[in-house]
Amino acid sequence: MVVVVSEKPITAEDADPITTARITPKSAKGSAPDVPTAPPGGDRDEPPAESAAPLAENATVPTTPAQADPEEGGPRTGIGRFFTRVDQAAGGYAVDLTLYALSAAFALITALNSTLLPHRAWGTIAVWSYSAAFLVAGLQFAGYLITRRRATGAGRSRSVAALFGNGGRAAVTWTVWGAAALLPLVVQAVQRAGGRTDRAQEEVLVVEHMGERLLNEGTPYLSRDAIAALPADERLTGYSPYQPGMSIFGLPRALFGDGWWTDSRVWFALFTAAILIAAVVLLHPRFSRRPSVARSFATVRALQAVTVLPICALTLATGGDDIPVLAFCLLALTLAATDRYGWAGVAIGAAAACKLIALPVVAVLAVLALAVGRGGRFLPGAIGLPILVLVAPFQVDQDGFLENVIRFPLGHGLVTSPAQSPFPGYLLSQNVPNGRYVALGLLLAVALVITVRILWWRPRSADTASLICGWGLLAAILLMPTTRFGYLLYPIAFLVWAGALRPPLGKIGSDSASEPLGTQQSHSSKSPAG
Repeated sequence: MVVVVSEKPITAEDADPITTARITPKSAKGSAPDVPTAPPGGDRDEPPAESAAPLAENATVPTTPAQADPEEGGPRTGIGRFFTRVDQAAGGYAVDLTLYALSAAFALITALNSTLLPHRAWGTIAVWSYSAAFLVAGLQFAGYLITRRRATGAGRSRSVAALFGNGGRAAVTWTVWGAAALLPLVVQAVQRAGGRTDRAQEEVLVVEHMGERLLNEGTPYLSRDAIAALPADERLTGYSPYQPGMSIFGLPRALFGDGWWTDSRVWFALFTAAILIAAVVLLHPRFSRRPSVARSFATVRALQAVTVLPICALTLATGGDDIPVLAFCLLALTLAATDRYGWAGVAIGAAAACKLIALPVVAVLAVLALAVGRGGRFLPGAIGLPILVLVAPFQVDQDGFLENVIRFPLGHGLVTSPAQSPFPGYLLSQNVPNGRYVALGLLLAVALVITVRILWWRPRSADTASLICGWGLLAAILLMPTTRFGYLLYPIAFLVWAGALRPPLGKIGSDSASEPLGTQQSHSSKSPAG
């Protein structure tokens, strides 16, 4: 069989939206391996060479992800293959253009109709940012089509690939994040420093008060009696339903006073940017310990899900406390995918030290680490950091922590949590007799199912862990009696980020998707001879 190959190896930067597969030589028994071939007319940026070349040992040939063997890291179901084809249609620009168009519409509706003034202010700027992104992506798509038709067998130049391939799409993604999230954030921070009181959501004030109290009193929490002594309209902001680690973002304002750069959202953004850059760098083949993890197309899509998606951009610009927590979780999954379990434990431990919503991710990653024999590296940071940040508050006022972090979110505080988005759990609690207990029962049932799943059929790869986290948190958010629409950013990001963690082709060490309890298999890489 003749296989068409290009004259140069295809790198992660060139292969958009395709992935690459290693062709191993014949086995010792003389049987030829299965060779995935590039489909004619597929969604490729680089057309096949004009003439066929002999298949060399270890030659690199392109194949679309939809062709991947389910056993070798590709889509495992028909639905998965369908979404892969949709995602990569027209070199990825079909989804890009749709994303930017819908985001611009969402920003416009928010600017005109939102009852929250910080949200309106965000929409006023973001609508132009997303509209410009739509135009730029349209020009990129036109350039992609032109260069694809004119490309010769030698392939495109690197400059053309940088403009119209994954590199160009990634550059647009980072730019849109700056224009649709960071720019509105800075504008609102400056206006707030100038005296505007309607340019920050309540969580910004809560985090800054936590930093002030930690600095002056040694604990970021007010006691129940102290909250009861506040005026009735201030009791809600008197609660701090976060882990003590969140108070770090409020320390700049406590130390240096009111200024735009001491706004806690600025520090949320700085931490988030640094963490996401680190995660993307780790996925690059130059830095990854396992180059097969690097998938530039999937990485761009994952980056879009956590930056330019309106639910993320709006949250960062107006409130922001969930975004660095999410970024730490994604970094932990990326570190696990690249076999850096010690640092993965530190990253997810930092997330759990800020918000309890990261604890399910800690549990899933802990099972993964134990399944692949990395528990000794992972657990100290993952468990130690959330416990360490509790030492000071517990020494000052243990009941203050319980009142703020446990009782208030469960609905047993002096005031009711405003987290009341109309999801099934909330609707059950409000409209069905004893509905709160029904919702909690369903939530516990889902938690039991997921627990049995990860203990009996253990995840053995970071992408599988990310999918479990995504679906599990989605179910929890929908069934919790008190929750917010904005929390959906967590499951969306986990589900999309899994694509960037999945090995494109080839069985890589211990990365079989999952393994039944008690199954003993060798997960080491095998030589071509078998």
